[in-house]
Amino acid sequence: MENQLQGKPRILCLHGFRTSAEILKKLIGKWPETVLGSLDLVFLDAPFPARGKSDVEGLFDPPYYEWFQSNQDFTEYINFEECLAYIEDYMLKHGPFDGILGFSQGAILAAALPGMQAQGLALTKVPKIKFLIIISGAKFGGSKFGSPKLAANAFSPPVPCPSLHFLGETDFMKEEGIALLEPFVDPVYEKAQETVLQFIGKINRIISSLEE
Repeated sequence: MENQLQGKPRILCLHGFRTSAEILKKLIGKWPETVLGSLDLVFLDAPFPARGKSDVEGLFDPPYYEWFQSNQDFTEYINFEECLAYIEDYMLKHGPFDGILGFSQGAILAAALPGMQAQGLALTKVPKIKFLIIISGAKFGGSKFGSPKLAANAFSPPVPCPSLHFLGETDFMKEEGIALLEPFVDPVYEKAQETVLQFIGKINRIISSLEE
């Protein structure tokens, strides 16, 4: 609450597939201090230990975690409901949170949360998600990933939640990341540090108006 009073949005950060909160913290820690100093970031490990080899072995130390599992063609999902319950429980105990940041698998999950929350299918016990920061994300129900049942209508109707999207030029998920822009009403595509700071300013104005 102190940080929120100081004008820092509180953000729950969801790491990538078979990585960890500590790894994402190190990656985000490379952002400019002008950006980091404007945010209150909280990093959470996923609920399930990695069930296979991690792509970051040799680059970052274990342990590694994953948010949920799927079959090879991403048409069936396992432990998705358990993952949602785990996140909600953490938010209840350690919140409130203003927004959610997601990377890779965490970004795919984060992108679907506002829609599921609006439909009463997830995060029903915590305050409404005010914004998203999506890094290397993709869309459930898009060209690459099928949709868990709970997320089947997460992007219909279009999502009004403000969103900031990071799309790397050489990112293998770039095509899916671009497709993810479409279901959001007012997505911001990060192009420069100034874009990020402008988005943070917009979020602070939204939070201030809700608290008045």
